[in-house]
Amino acid sequence: MTAQESLSRLADWPRLVLANLPTPLVPAPGISAALGGGGPELLVKMDADTGFALGGNKVRKLEFELAPGRLDGVTHLITAGGPQSNHCRVTAAAAARLGLGCVLVLNGPEPEEPRGNALIHRLVGAEIRTVAKREERDPMMEQVAQEIAQAGGRARIIPIGASTGLGSLGYAAATVELIEQLDALPPCPHTWIFVSASSCGTLAGLLLGVSLLGRRDLRLVGVSADTSSFDMRMDTARLANEGAALLEWDGDIREGALAAADEFVGRGYGVPTKAGDEATELFGRAAGIVLDPVYSAKAASGMISWIRKGSVPAEDRVVFLHTGGHPALLA
Repeated sequence: MTAQESLSRLADWPRLVLANLPTPLVPAPGISAALGGGGPELLVKMDADTGFALGGNKVRKLEFELAPGRLDGVTHLITAGGPQSNHCRVTAAAAARLGLGCVLVLNGPEPEEPRGNALIHRLVGAEIRTVAKREERDPMMEQVAQEIAQAGGRARIIPIGASTGLGSLGYAAATVELIEQLDALPPCPHTWIFVSASSCGTLAGLLLGVSLLGRRDLRLVGVSADTSSFDMRMDTARLANEGAALLEWDGDIREGALAAADEFVGRGYGVPTKAGDEATELFGRAAGIVLDPVYSAKAASGMISWIRKGSVPAEDRVVFLHTGGHPALLA
């Protein structure tokens, strides 16, 4: 298929409507001024405001993963993540809305007093299974699915982060939405889109969208929350190509449009960094925007570093894609 035919196929793809769209593209002159002024124009794409179950980027991907035809005969949803998983929060809430059971496989000990996402997981009725290590999550999901089948039910396993070729279509569609918003602004040479990356489904969808639309003026910067830059590139390209195959697109994924930064992770996944804390304070004071310590704060610290170092030309534009995650701030 041509790019236009594949974009039409994307627009017509069945989905479960959960998100409040389009999310706003918000100018952030206060953040630019706090960084010294004279740099690139800065805007924030507020996917924290997708709305369903406190919002965030996972909502767009689950709209495709939970399309009505994929749930025929399904009685339970199963997924996995960390104790403060945003993906698990949204999946469990979607199960509640759909009248399905939900089992979450979480690595780490049971909290004595659940807070943040851990509290919401339980408030929306999810059953929690805990495992010690990340590597144990996939086998436990399969075990739970077998238990449900033996009891006469049928489970659908949602991969971590809904980061699949199908889930990536949510952010291919989001790219179309974002470009419509950008094209309503005065032109600039290039637009740099900074976004947090871990399981890479969001970043893959953006790369697929940029490639489909043939926009040479867009640059993507994935800022890692835990993965290496090499793995980020590999996972993003793989998922983007899987999404392209679903859309039957004959073109090539523009891997050259992607930069991968893994130097802002700090001591590990979910561990706050000094630069991330600075970014959280800056976004709050200068723009009234709340970040989370796991994903968006580290991505924002990467964006701030790039701007301060002059890695983004002053005549260009920067978009920070805010992926949500506020409940983790209250954990």
